[in-house]
Amino acid sequence: MSLTVIHVLASTRADHGGTSRSVPALCGALDTEGVQVHLVTAIPADPAPDEEPILPGGDVHVHRIEERTRLQRTLRSPLGFYRRLWSVVEDVRPDVIHDHGAWLPSNVVAAWVARRAGVPLVVASRGMVTAWSLSHQAQKKRAAWHLYQKHVFRQASLFHATAPAEVEDLRALGMTQPIAVVPNGVEIPDTLPNGEPTDDRRALFLSRIHPKKGLPMLLDAWADLRPEGWMLELVGPSENGHRAELEAQATELGLDGEVVFSGPVDDTDKWHKYAAADLFVLPTHSENFGIVVAEALAAEVPVLTTTGTPWQELEAHECGWWVAPAPEAIRDALATALRQSDPTRTAMGRRGRALVQSTYTWRAVGERMRRAYEWLLGAGASRPSFIRESGSLH
Repeated sequence: MSLTVIHVLASTRADHGGTSRSVPALCGALDTEGVQVHLVTAIPADPAPDEEPILPGGDVHVHRIEERTRLQRTLRSPLGFYRRLWSVVEDVRPDVIHDHGAWLPSNVVAAWVARRAGVPLVVASRGMVTAWSLSHQAQKKRAAWHLYQKHVFRQASLFHATAPAEVEDLRALGMTQPIAVVPNGVEIPDTLPNGEPTDDRRALFLSRIHPKKGLPMLLDAWADLRPEGWMLELVGPSENGHRAELEAQATELGLDGEVVFSGPVDDTDKWHKYAAADLFVLPTHSENFGIVVAEALAAEVPVLTTTGTPWQELEAHECGWWVAPAPEAIRDALATALRQSDPTRTAMGRRGRALVQSTYTWRAVGERMRRAYEWLLGAGASRPSFIRESGSLH
């Protein structure tokens, strides 16, 4: 079956988190599967180095909405999105519109256009309706839910979840449509680079420096343990001044010299960071997937993360620790991880890479998403096992 799919994403800026990377990668994987893919997204007119967009290659058609003003960036150019998306729909006559995210004007636009064109809407909430996310700026989100987000979700013919926990999040909101559980993938380098030489063992955090990531708990745990011969490196772009808050906390805890803030890195340099690490730590309150966990495992680094991520496989495959996002649980797991021998951590890292190679390649993800579209459109022989059904929406 020949398929044409339009993906809608508010931003692919490198500093806007994992979705800015995973959606272009999904587009590329679908292109490899023979799907004709169009991506409609906003692009800064004059991006700073850390704002450069991440765009798919191959034969994916990218339709850009250029943001020239601060107001356009704030609102994600709803009028510009509408005009561009509608023109693309008229031109290519898609089989599906696949929208990513929640709480943004672009999500409303995608629903409007899909309804007007009579095209099935697939919605990927991308971790934006977890309990933690709903509690963050809760009053604004309650208003947005009743004003527009509930109606966008109710219009979806199919939801796309990147982890089983997202299924429960959507059901808790009253959504009873089918949900395709299709994880993110990870690009695995054929050969891993050599890590930077260091006298100490290194625990690495690599993600956005954002309150959601639980870093104050990690700094408190590090100060309690004071592990000899280890350093903690925090890598990633700061959001809303959170790095300054953490630097002040580290100084107050007496961690200057033991904790290093390295700033953002590009897609090439991040693999050098992984290669130099002996342990990867993501103490997050909430993630819909946590692509950095998959990347660390692919780099043969054992991982400590929380039950705010869907990575219970860490324990099942003996390649890491999966604990509650709570100070005591993180401190205790960190103490256990830091006292493992080098051979033990090496063996854990190798098991982690094997897990990623077997389950989380983009080729496998693209094939699964294509099958989900075909089933939605009535072209699949039977419902794939990764699609969860729960009756019709009332």
